[in-house]
Amino acid sequence: MSHELARSAGVAEPTAAETTFVWFLRVISAYSLMFGALYWVRLIGFYEAPLWRFDLMPVYWQVAATILAVFYPFAAIGLWMLVSWGPVIWAICAMTEIVMYVGFPDLFGSRMAVIVSHAFVALVYLAFRLVIFLQKRQSERQG
Repeated sequence: MSHELARSAGVAEPTAAETTFVWFLRVISAYSLMFGALYWVRLIGFYEAPLWRFDLMPVYWQVAATILAVFYPFAAIGLWMLVSWGPVIWAICAMTEIVMYVGFPDLFGSRMAVIVSHAFVALVYLAFRLVIFLQKRQSERQG
């Protein structure tokens, strides 16, 4: 019944690309929430390891871990709600980690898997946006 109402009101149903994009954003949201939780674990000292408590961390780790512990959960919320600021906050988190691990490997170490995963997610996001844009442009031209 709701599909019939949508069609009669002139609202187009989402394409397969749009539906898949929503699920992609929700998966990235779950990962962002997990990363935020991992940074909080690091801050509160829940896990015993070197530098796994805020007061034992060097200042540069304190700043980075605090920012990411706050921003990742916000990114997760924004991505899950499908609001425009969700991907922006995620991009800030991703760029922060890329700068940490590429720009300052002597301070933060080198975590190539994190860099590659962020780059992959960004490329997939851009590919989805391009496909959806092209589909909308084609449907506008057709009628």
